Amino acid sequence: MFRRTQTTADDSPASAPDPKPAGKGRPTPKRRDAEGRRRQPVTAPKDRKEAYRQLRERQAKERVRAREGMMRGEERYLPARDQGPVRKFARDWVDSRRLVSQYFLPFMVVVLLITWIPFPDQNFRTAVNIAVVTIGWPVMMVGVVLASVWVAWRVKKLAAEQFPGENVRGVGFYAAMRGLQIRKLRFPPPTVLPGGKPVPPKK
Repeated sequence: MFRRTQTTADDSPASAPDPKPAGKGRPTPKRRDAEGRRRQPVTAPKDRKEAYRQLRERQAKERVRAREGMMRGEERYLPARDQGPVRKFARDWVDSRRLVSQYFLPFMVVVLLITWIPFPDQNFRTAVNIAVVTIGWPVMMVGVVLASVWVAWRVKKLAAEQFPGENVRGVGFYAAMRGLQIRKLRFPPPTVLPGGKPVPPKK
């Protein structure tokens, strides 16, 4: 008795694997490449003359920016001699007061104008010149010297008390020299008014 032989193998053809999903058809760009395309291209100078022109334009813009920063009193744009909290304190102390020394230059201008005026009366002219030279000029000089010495001593003393960890060397002379200048010609420009109130911003 013969048994029927069962077929264990599947004669049907093997099924093919599922195809992979179709991609974008192009490789994904790297991040640095994508950022590089987003950046605006920098125009390189065509020749040396163009390079010099661009350099001068950048330097001019930097000078304007620095000048505006100095006029606003920004610390990073100020010269080294004007930087630091001690120098800022000295400037504000001088600018918040009306000192005798600040009228020295205007007084000199007035003296020169008086000596140049052609008075018709010779005797009157001589008397004016004598009064200016023998009285007005010495009094003004003594007042300026005393005011400058007092300003230098006072500012240095106060600065040493308020800034114990800072170098106060030369701050007295710095304040005295600022006190000799006409207020409108001081640099850096004053940030306080006489009396101590802040200077109102310009519109």
